[in-house]
Amino acid sequence: MTLVFHEPGAPAIAMAQLLQLCLLAASLFALSFKATSSSSSSSSHDSHGIESLHFALYQHETINKTGYIIVNGPAGAAVGQTTTPFGTVFAFQDPMTVAANISSKVVAIAEGTSITSSFDGLRSISIAKITLRLKNLKGSISIVGGTHNIKPADHPVVGGTGDFMFVQGYVTSSPVDLKGLTVTYKIVFHLYWPPYAKKFSLHDKHM
Repeated sequence: MTLVFHEPGAPAIAMAQLLQLCLLAASLFALSFKATSSSSSSSSHDSHGIESLHFALYQHETINKTGYIIVNGPAGAAVGQTTTPFGTVFAFQDPMTVAANISSKVVAIAEGTSITSSFDGLRSISIAKITLRLKNLKGSISIVGGTHNIKPADHPVVGGTGDFMFVQGYVTSSPVDLKGLTVTYKIVFHLYWPPYAKKFSLHDKHM
């Protein structure tokens, strides 16, 4: 028979070491879980497959050339640089460029109509189709909403065609130059494609 001798206190030391290893493993697991949770939260949009595109263009409108009063409103403010009478129906087909200078490259056309909806002549309900010819994206988006002639205004995107099929989001219009026959607005696009509309990757696409 073989006898095995243990040093005094060896079981207690082994137990203490085992407990330390368990605590270390638990700590590492907690740190790993925290890092994983933080990473998934910051990339939640990617995990849901939502693609987005954000850019700005400049809309140039020239009275009696690209924009016309179809029906003159019966009351309210007079026709001016930034005002039209209440009920005025206005139609436009305006070029949109990559810079505020009207001679810069035209990459889109905005066509639509608006009806003056306030008696001060500054607000209107607008409907427009914007045909876009960007570097790798071609198609159109449709927008509708309230426009303010001298303040920024958001317009929801209600549909799209071509590469913008099923697109969602909004555009923001802000006045840049309201003097002279041609007025200029900055149009900022915030476009989002839901997962079911994903046909291509937008990460490498630029104007």
